[in-house]
This record gives sequence, structure tokens and C-alpha cells, in this order.
Amino acid sequence: AVESTDGIIYSRSHRNNFYHNTISLFFSSSLILILMSSSCASPGCTNVVVSRLACPKCLQLGLPPVYFCGQECFKSNYNQHKSIHNLAKQIILSNENDGGVSCPEDSLDEVKKSLPPWAKTYNFTGELRPCLQSPRRTVPDSIRRPDYATHPKGVSVSEQEDKASNQLIHIYSDEQELNDLRYACRMGREVLDIAGNSLRVGVTTDEIDRIVHEACIERDCYPSPLNYYKFPKSVCTSVNEVICHGIPDYREIQDGDIVNIDVTTFCRNGFHADLNETFMVGHVDAEGEKLVHTAFDCLKGALAMVKPGTLYQDLGTTIQKIATTNGCSVNRTYCGHGIGKLFHTAPNIPHYNKNKAKGIMRVGHVFTVEPMINLGKPQDVTWNDSWTAVTVDGMRSAQFEHTVLVTQTGCELLTARKDEPVMTWNKELLQR
Repeated sequence: AVESTDGIIYSRSHRNNFYHNTISLFFSSSLILILMSSSCASPGCTNVVVSRLACPKCLQLGLPPVYFCGQECFKSNYNQHKSIHNLAKQIILSNENDGGVSCPEDSLDEVKKSLPPWAKTYNFTGELRPCLQSPRRTVPDSIRRPDYATHPKGVSVSEQEDKASNQLIHIYSDEQELNDLRYACRMGREVLDIAGNSLRVGVTTDEIDRIVHEACIERDCYPSPLNYYKFPKSVCTSVNEVICHGIPDYREIQDGDIVNIDVTTFCRNGFHADLNETFMVGHVDAEGEKLVHTAFDCLKGALAMVKPGTLYQDLGTTIQKIATTNGCSVNRTYCGHGIGKLFHTAPNIPHYNKNKAKGIMRVGHVFTVEPMINLGKPQDVTWNDSWTAVTVDGMRSAQFEHTVLVTQTGCELLTARKDEPVMTWNKELLQR
């Protein structure tokens, strides 16, 4: 390792990684370096290098030597040349923080849009590529937190204890608890609407994360995904072939993308609310629109079955029939779940046919239904960020989710859009 004059220690591996990053970042740039040549590195200078005066800062940062014809040429062009030093520091620091997956928000675009280290050798199934992420956002001390928020590994001890000791589905019957649930879900709906209205071509998913985070704080809510088993962000943003659990980053949304925004809020009253929608950004092709519409219809069809006495396993039969009829498949890995005082609890609700889900719906049950519908194969793989689930064939996936309460006559959509007690397809509400 070599220590620079500013006290930062750079290992040989950092220098080697940076060399490759620099070449790729500047290959098409006006600042391209002609390394190890006999010409002066100053743009426009044609003098032959005689003394081979090298930039000392480049050497300190572990860059290949860059030569100038003399002191005057070096000094007159140093302001332009030192931008390379700043970029070098940003890339090196980004590789040292969080495994190199994050960098400061004021970093250069070339840095923010670069691949995280794990992705450089990863075999992706589709065209989507991750960018670096912003640093983790903070939550004011005044905000009530779920137990996992401060756990070093993000473990929800209360969920683990519940799973170990309780096999029953909780029944919410107390009027105050029901009002608290409705309030939490109303806050979740407000946050999702704000995030969805901010979505457009050119916006980064990191910006969506910032908007969700701040909207939660403004409503005295904790963003439930943050630190849940070490999830690094306040919302899940799943683009194109991402099935679920996409991590917001500096990638800009492109014309034709479909984007799922999955919001969960934890309110001061101690209840979680969970919902998501898939939006169509710009000119989405007919196949993409069909997929989004099918995912919407799958959830709508399943929720029409929710009433006392329905078997939880029967929801998957309806969902799979609607998906198959429209030439789509149903992911089998991820399922709906009970929710309320806990983020995830009984029941588990698979979305496919012939599943083994246990339980019968009773008045007072609260849970989510969230079928993930794929254009191609139903199988998924997880990126090496340990979270992002994508389709195995790289084809697109879409999803919608509601939190529902079983009532005497059917169900109440706790996370419904305003003035929409029953799901109603309206393309304009999802078009951005």
C-alpha cells in the first residue's frame, strides 16, 4: 500500500481497478490521456517530451504516469488536468464505502452511473444494469422505529418470535386498532401517489427514494424497507425485468421503461401499510402495456374473492388463470403476507395454482396480495446485491399490491386510491 500526501492509503488493487475505470470513463472524453507516449499530455501541445516531467499527484493516486514537456505547460493546464484527480478520489472512495456500491450525491455523473464492483463480472439475464447508490438516508430521532431499524443486521426480533411461537392469523377487531390500520394505510397511499407523480423520463430511482423518504418523515412515519435485513433504501423500485426488491440507484428512467414503486410505511401508532403500483413511462410498447394491465387484473380478480370462508390457497388459482389467459406467467418465489403490527407475518399467500397455503379467511384478517406477473418464464434469479430479483430470461415483470381487511361482506381495500373502493383500470393514472 502507498500513502498519499493527503493521508489516504491506496492499495495496489485500488490502483489497478482505478486504471481500468479511468480508461473506460475517459476513452471518449476530451480529457483522454495518451499514456506512456512521447507527446506532452496538455491538450493541443505538440512539443516532444524531453525531461519526462510526470504529474506527482497522478503518481500518488496510483495512476499510470502522465508526462508534460515542461513546468510552464504543466502549470498552465493544471486546472483542467486536476479534474482527473478529483474523479480518481471519488471512484476510490466509492469502492471503499459499502463494498463500493455508493458514492456521494455531488459526485460526477461518470462516477454515479458506473457499475458497482459486484456487477462488473456478473452475468445479467436482461439489459438492465445497476448504477452506484447514494449514501443511506437518515431518520430523525423523533420518528418511531420498528425493532429492526436499529438492529446491526436488520433482524426483526419480533417477527422471529412471532414465527416461532404463533401459527395463528391475527384478528383485528378493536376499533382503535382498525382506525390505526386505516390511518397507516392512508399514509402509505399518500406516499405512493407522491412518488408516482414524480416519475418521468430522466428521473433516477434514487430521486424517487429521496421523495419517498422525505414524504414518510413529513407524515411522522418510518419507511419500513430501510434496514429491514439490511435493505439500504426507503423504497423498492423495480424496473423492467426486475420482479421485486429493486434497490434505488443513480440510473435514470428511460423512455419505455415500466417501473414498480413499492411503498411500506410504519406509523407512530405502530402499524405497517404496504402497497405498490407499476407505472408506464413514456412510450411503452403494446406487450409492456399488456403485461401491466394483466398484473392489474390478476390482483383485481384475487381481491374479488376475499371474503370470510375463502381458502387462502384459492387466490392463486384465479391469479394464474388470468395470467395464463393473457400469455403471461406467475412468479412462484414471492408471496403476499399478513401485515399490521409486524411487517411480515401469517398468512403466507402464494399467487400460483395448486399451492399449499394454509388457512381460511376470517373477519379481521389483514394481509397483502401482490402477484408478480412475467411476460416470459416464471423463474427468478437474484443479483449479487443480495436483493434484486429478476426474471431468469430477462423479460419484463409487473406487479400491483394492496393491503386488505376481511369484512363481513367481503373486504376493505385499506390502501385504495381515493374514491376507488374497488380496483378500476385507468391507464391515465399509470402513464407517465
